[in-house]
Amino acid sequence: MNEDRVAGQDTALVLIEFQNDFASAGGALHEGVRPEMERTGMLPRTIDLVAAARAKGVRIVWVPIVFAEGYPELRQDIYGVLANVVATRAFRRDGWGGQIIESLTPHDEDIVISGKRGLCGFASTNLDFVLRQNGIRRIALGGFLTDCCVESTMRTAYERGYDVVTLTDCVATLSRAQHEAAIQYSYPMFSHPMTAREFLETV
Repeated sequence: MNEDRVAGQDTALVLIEFQNDFASAGGALHEGVRPEMERTGMLPRTIDLVAAARAKGVRIVWVPIVFAEGYPELRQDIYGVLANVVATRAFRRDGWGGQIIESLTPHDEDIVISGKRGLCGFASTNLDFVLRQNGIRRIALGGFLTDCCVESTMRTAYERGYDVVTLTDCVATLSRAQHEAAIQYSYPMFSHPMTAREFLETV
């Protein structure tokens, strides 16, 4: 661990699926989330948050989702949200869509978690191991989708004993109704919902 990290040394900002297929024009799933991204301003706010959190010594952790060509990691009769990923050919490992967006390119000192193939950031990855190895006890979550991968990761983090923050203005999903329902009903049960500004004031 970097000995210069003091104030936020036990805290990580865990950012889920800030990849081109969601967050960039031309991405396979971008049009679905674009209205909510624009309404909430979540992308520019996240860019500012990452810079401010990094300056406070918070570890930045990226959790992208990627698949090999043909999606061999998934069952052939896949259904639900992952079926839409397959149908749109999103998040392919070797394609532009699977890359983290240029405006949030990870720094050398950041951690990029590999192996995410489903909804929860912990399920098929070494996220828990990496966080504990770095002395992380508190995590703040942002990304896509508000009521899907962010919520799933939040629930698991809560059950694994982390002090969990969900960043209510750094997440987006497919509709305002879905977004607001998750923040109003689910987030308070498994986390401390906060805005980016409120979170930074606690670090």
